[in-house]
Amino acid sequence: MSEAAPEHADSKRRCRWCGADPLYVAYHDTDWGVPERDPRALYEKLVLDGFQAGLAWITILRKRDAFREAFEGFEPERIASYGEADVARLMANAGIVRSRAKIEGAIKSARAFLAMRDDGEDFSAYLWGFVDGKPVVNRWRSTTDAPTASPISEALAKDLKRRGFTFCGPVIVYAFMQAVGMVNDHVTDCYRHSEVQALS
Repeated sequence: MSEAAPEHADSKRRCRWCGADPLYVAYHDTDWGVPERDPRALYEKLVLDGFQAGLAWITILRKRDAFREAFEGFEPERIASYGEADVARLMANAGIVRSRAKIEGAIKSARAFLAMRDDGEDFSAYLWGFVDGKPVVNRWRSTTDAPTASPISEALAKDLKRRGFTFCGPVIVYAFMQAVGMVNDHVTDCYRHSEVQALS
């Protein structure tokens, strides 16, 4: 079966991975690959990609609103102050993925985020510095052409871990880079490839 972009009912061709689920299609059309520069939003996405480990992204996407409520808008300042009572509260929340390791990882990553800020580093500028401040535009004809990791994601993952971030291996980081537009991995016959490129 071809992995090129299939045509949908609205006559638009989209990356095959989003299928026909309306939530997934909307995410593909409005979020995935759009360059994100807001530090808080980047922290949120990195944490959610960490929660995805071992799961399908659609599972996290369906729970994203519950995650945002449970983690108080993913404000690093709030999450960095979480203690055992907050971990217990989150572990009791059926609306999110109840993994103690991942919850504690989100807290640890929030503290790493704040440590960078306190040292005068902007999280967004730091991340985007790995791609020289602008998206890497790939021209894959098939979704299977795109890698699951890259030398850049390996270097970024290593440095994030050194700084205290968790659940950020090279594969998770590459998925993160795709999602936040550091890499444009829409296939070339997907209508969003050129649109996202124009946003860069």
